[in-house]
Amino acid sequence: MSEKNQRIVVIGGSAAGPKAAAKARRIDPHAEVVIFQKDADLSMASCGYPYYVGGYFDDRNMLLSTPTGVTRDPQFYLNAKDIDARTLTEVMEIDRDAHRITFRNLLTDEPGVVEYDKLVIATGAVPRMPSVPGTDLEGITTLQSMKDADFLRTVRDEGLIKKAVVIGGGLIGIETCEALELAGIEITVIELLPQLLTFLDWELAKLVENHVRTKRANVITGNGIAAFLGEDGKLTGVKLVNGTELPCELAVVAIGVVPNVTLAREAGLKIGQTGGIEVNEYMQTSDPDIYAVGDCIEVTNRITGKKVLAPYGDLANLQGRVAGENAASDNVVTFPGTIQTGICKVFDFSAGATGLSETNAKRLGYDDIITVINASPDKPGFMEGLLVVTKMVADRKTGRVLGAQCVGPGNVAKQIAQWAMAIQGGLTVEDLVNSDLPYAPPFSLAIDHFIATAHIIQNKMKGRMKGISSVEVMQKIDAHESPYFLDVRGPDEFEEMRLGIGETLIPLGALRKRLNELPQDKEHEIICYCKISLRGYEAALVLEANGWKNVKVMEGGIMAWPYPREK
Repeated sequence: MSEKNQRIVVIGGSAAGPKAAAKARRIDPHAEVVIFQKDADLSMASCGYPYYVGGYFDDRNMLLSTPTGVTRDPQFYLNAKDIDARTLTEVMEIDRDAHRITFRNLLTDEPGVVEYDKLVIATGAVPRMPSVPGTDLEGITTLQSMKDADFLRTVRDEGLIKKAVVIGGGLIGIETCEALELAGIEITVIELLPQLLTFLDWELAKLVENHVRTKRANVITGNGIAAFLGEDGKLTGVKLVNGTELPCELAVVAIGVVPNVTLAREAGLKIGQTGGIEVNEYMQTSDPDIYAVGDCIEVTNRITGKKVLAPYGDLANLQGRVAGENAASDNVVTFPGTIQTGICKVFDFSAGATGLSETNAKRLGYDDIITVINASPDKPGFMEGLLVVTKMVADRKTGRVLGAQCVGPGNVAKQIAQWAMAIQGGLTVEDLVNSDLPYAPPFSLAIDHFIATAHIIQNKMKGRMKGISSVEVMQKIDAHESPYFLDVRGPDEFEEMRLGIGETLIPLGALRKRLNELPQDKEHEIICYCKISLRGYEAALVLEANGWKNVKVMEGGIMAWPYPREK
């Protein structure tokens, strides 16, 4: 083969593979580009599976279509892109010395061999399954493939299943929970760890869990599956580690994925310590003529410099684009890594995160961090603003933003996008406090929630506010400490909703006239709060101006309180 007409072979036809093939074609219009796809479908929008199952749309082909509605099948790739896309064709072996792959047609069982100049591996990931009895029972599935989505959509449409369990409280588990609940199925989510959505810190994850419970879904944390139970080969229930048995006719396993590196390992390519294929910034493997992209690889965390697994659909497309261009033009672009930005829909909530959580920062050795929680609307009340709760993590010494999490019914996606760009830009708290963002009442507060969060943490860093989290407050209550809890909302608000932790109500407007009602020991700990603790902060300033020296503000106020309330 001449250099001008090189052959670029792509193994895998989900997201990263077709993107690599399409980019290679755009860069080199004369190359021969071939995709081998084991499944029947190509370029599936796999992140859309839960929404197809949940009935947000009914046309299956929308998961396989371009923005203009053209189905991305082999004929489309041939006609529109001059790419030879072969579905139901499994690659069996990579012969690096001979620069060729061996494949098998799954319909005819006919073998074949194709040579390559450049090879792109996009074999994705395979779902984890629990090592417990009964996994072969009918009624147990994952939500990893179009076949899985078709099965669960049939379950939804038939309406015969009454009870189901979702095993795993991560992104896919929570999205599947919503999809099945919308079908009228009684759902229980089972999570082995103490919380859902482990990319969040506990207190924000608990807010999400509380919301899930309001949607008639049951949530069990800190417990796992001991066995699947069945009769006549069909699932009838699950047994938990603590011995509890739950009847169900359907179980969706969503406990994560493992990089599919079998072909790469058998070809002698280097596998990283995380279990993903090792690649450099050009998406090049240990063989310079072979690239790898998507869920089968490990990438660099841009904050820590450590290798991580990041099986996200958007990253797969970005990596495919880089690999396709490099395969066609000899390493001219790079993929810098990930800050692991993610978001999911949780009924009427959204939950997103980017960068490091407080938990992960401490685990990775960041020993001097500062955090803040801000609860406030995403836009003014007269524009029907909705609550968002953000937790920000920063380096105390430099002020560099390390991470942010956001949950709530408001515009979480906008907030996380802003935080992601701040982290990727290496920005500090001081960079953020005067950010020039678009403002109009239909879209934002005059000081956007993002900027307000930076203001709050700036106040903490400068010693102008002593914050305390809801978790720390509960620790004091559990330890039988006796801080003075000061609720500075109005009486009507207090009657409508209150914590019931022994608090005293003194509205902010009356506080200056009722200082004599507070503990007169100026060293006594006083914790101020309101609905979102904006008035709580004002109250703390009043008390400090009048000599009290141990005054704290409960960050996020009542709206960020993850524990049960009195009312």
